[in-house]
Amino acid sequence: MPPDIPVLEPYQVPFRSFTPFLLISFGLAWGILGLYILLPERMGAVFGQLSGNHPLFFLAVYAPAIASFTLVLRYGGFTGLRRFFARVLLWRCSAAWYTFLIIGIPLIFIGGSWLRGNLFTEPFPFLSSQSLVAALVLAAIKGPMEEFGWRGLALPLLQRKFAPLWAGLILGAIWGLWHMPAFLLSGTQQSEWSFTAFFAGCLAISVIVTALFNESKGSILLSAFFHFSLMNPIFPDAQPYDTYLLIVVAVLIVWRKRNNMLKRQGAVVEVIPHCKPADG
Repeated sequence: MPPDIPVLEPYQVPFRSFTPFLLISFGLAWGILGLYILLPERMGAVFGQLSGNHPLFFLAVYAPAIASFTLVLRYGGFTGLRRFFARVLLWRCSAAWYTFLIIGIPLIFIGGSWLRGNLFTEPFPFLSSQSLVAALVLAAIKGPMEEFGWRGLALPLLQRKFAPLWAGLILGAIWGLWHMPAFLLSGTQQSEWSFTAFFAGCLAISVIVTALFNESKGSILLSAFFHFSLMNPIFPDAQPYDTYLLIVVAVLIVWRKRNNMLKRQGAVVEVIPHCKPADG
């Protein structure tokens, strides 16, 4: 090959970047929450009491996204970062997936709440339209941002080494452990949940969103929408029965998509597309 023709690397973001991704994601999130766990009075006096709406809690939640932006910028520059962000514009997927996202997820929470016995006993938690809109906005700008890191960068890297099912389970375990400090802090939503059920839910959710991510050709948008749907404040409290139903859904998806979930062929493995993806 003539020397003036550049040789394209198969992947701009190498697999070894998975380690610094974890270090940044865990270091930033666990560092902030760990200081509040170890030094609650001092941190509270300086920064205020930590809650789910505290700016430092947002910073901790954004840690995977910050890690992914840093690494994409490191290996792809601003051009690579623009191509990475273009994956937010990918929206094409099968009608079955859209049915699941729009109808199936609400039914999981309604069904879980019915099994729990509180479907018709708990009042609607919002007293005004303003409080409802504020809760929806907070849910939209908090957890879904994680998907730039977990599915945007970590999942494609893992799928270079593992079939989607195993990549999803590995990432689900990492994802679940990453949340652990939030369960040790009062004032956070997670402090009221069972970590065991939450961890099992992370495994199931990660398997489900892995299948969605690959079928949508690496859509961060649909992964983020799925994440938002799981946090939608309108849905009733269905813990832990929503987790049980999500596990059933994950098993059905693995069985239905077993040819894709158990083979690496066809899985999305690029963090930065070689060219800007077409919208959808």
